[in-house]
Amino acid sequence: MSLKFEVYGKVAKPRSAVFNAVVDPKELSSYFTTGGASGPLREGATVTWDFADFPGGFPVKVTKLVPNERIEIEWASSEGGYDTHVVMTFEAVDASTTLVKISESGWHDTAKGQEASYQNCFGWSQMLCCLKVWVEHGINLRQGFF
Repeated sequence: MSLKFEVYGKVAKPRSAVFNAVVDPKELSSYFTTGGASGPLREGATVTWDFADFPGGFPVKVTKLVPNERIEIEWASSEGGYDTHVVMTFEAVDASTTLVKISESGWHDTAKGQEASYQNCFGWSQMLCCLKVWVEHGINLRQGFF
């Protein structure tokens, strides 16, 4: 069995604004990486994401970036010893709506790998909700959530 998932949601803003809210560390830190993001997402870069509710930096390796269309990253599985692969896509539904899809794969087919995949599915689902509320209304949904 291959452990993977995909979550998705629509954001009522143009694709460039939604994409920027993910790649810009100031924007990302306003609603998701509430402990900070060390730099912008750029292909070939490794940045650190910190979360106030999960202290400690998480190295994020940007393996592919197509402006306003696609971001691919790798980061360590919480199971340890290997990385998982995350793909984010941004599709213009119309001039003012963007469909964001996030998939993650690569966990080992173990009980710990399965648990880690479920935790990340929860996290990415929450990220999409927080992204939507931040970009559309300027509200940090994560504040006080945990």
